[in-house]
Amino acid sequence: MSQAAKVLQLFKTLHRTRQQVFKNDARALEAARIKINEEFKCNKSETSPKKIEELIKIGSDVELILRTSVIQGIHTDHNTLKLVPRKDLLIENVPYCDAPTQKQ
Repeated sequence: MSQAAKVLQLFKTLHRTRQQVFKNDARALEAARIKINEEFKCNKSETSPKKIEELIKIGSDVELILRTSVIQGIHTDHNTLKLVPRKDLLIENVPYCDAPTQKQ
């Protein structure tokens, strides 16, 4: 895949992730859209293949962090937030055990 195709794919992936992560939050959606577009425009004239690969890696890391680490919170009271995790963030919760038993 050419670098131009990788860049375009990353751009689209970041915007799709933005739409999933900040669903129902117009301010966050708009801020993320502006930031993504701004970063891509700033580096639009980059010609060094090595630098472009570094930027693609950074963008991919950002997408992964957004997808796996961001949880929406809604203010319900003066000092209370209601967390709204996405279904793909919820994993099987296995309690910690100080003295694990050996498998047989």
